Amino acid sequence: MGLDADVRTIILGFLSALVVLAVVFWLVGIDAIVAALSTANPVIFLGVLVSGAVWIVAWGLALWTVVNVLNGPMSAARAILLYSAAIFANNITPFGQAGGEPFSALLISRTTKTEYETGLAAIASVDTLNFVPSIGLGLFAVGYFLTTATVGGRLEVAIVAVGVLAVAVPVAGFLLWQNRETVKSWIVNALTPTARLIARVLPRVEPPEREGVIRRIDSFFGSIERVASSRWSLARALGFSALGWVALSTSLWFALFSLGHAVPFPVVLLVIPLGSVASITPLPGGLGGVEAVLVGLLVPVTSIDPATAGAAVVLHRLGTYWLPTALGGGVTAVIANRT
Repeated sequence: MGLDADVRTIILGFLSALVVLAVVFWLVGIDAIVAALSTANPVIFLGVLVSGAVWIVAWGLALWTVVNVLNGPMSAARAILLYSAAIFANNITPFGQAGGEPFSALLISRTTKTEYETGLAAIASVDTLNFVPSIGLGLFAVGYFLTTATVGGRLEVAIVAVGVLAVAVPVAGFLLWQNRETVKSWIVNALTPTARLIARVLPRVEPPEREGVIRRIDSFFGSIERVASSRWSLARALGFSALGWVALSTSLWFALFSLGHAVPFPVVLLVIPLGSVASITPLPGGLGGVEAVLVGLLVPVTSIDPATAGAAVVLHRLGTYWLPTALGGGVTAVIANRT
């Protein structure tokens, strides 16, 4: 397994995402969005950038907490840099975290000098933990809207979506964990023939034995169990994750405020977690899909015009997608050259 990415696949993914993005902004009105952007207060926009930085630091500290459980002492600064590299991997591959996790795991394992399965367990644990605070903050926002606003149309859909996630994610996680031995068998049965097929196609790749696959799967699940059993570390990682979600929401709030719209904070607490779901699409980092969902939610929830919503999303994504991708790309290049 190497650090080289399929450049053609990445380019094709970005071209597809840019087409989707262009369609979204064309439907809203590109000229109107540009006009709205010209009214943005640059001083307030700095809040978008600061919030984006706090988000990276917070989730980097969540990774730091998990890695220390699995691998012993590691500096917080290195973990934050590693997480920025993970953001880069997520943002250039389809299906968000699901697509970027294998690459992120490789970076973590090479940097920490551990097995690949340990790196995969670390980034998978962080990504899984990040779902929990998003649901809690979303439910808080739902309570706000149920008590202060008339529910209807797309707002009702958003509230139902949060409710479904609040039930489905914990139930699915509980069932999978309770039946993890069965899940292990499914994974081994699926991976073994697939890995042997790949070994036949790729030169200098040894076909894995079933026992070797079982050992690696057991190592992965063992690492997950170590994280789950460390309650204090788990609580601390959840705290950092919650801080990251608040920072992401604050970024969108500052983006709207820079355009002259000071919305109630529960609005962005509802919109941001639902928008993040769109990152699990066959587009790099959900580019295009996330923008469409955010604009589609902001208009009915805030009653602002679509052009202003589109401009706010552009500013928000600049601070939480484009700049972190550039930063993470630089960190990834440094890590790749040193390993």
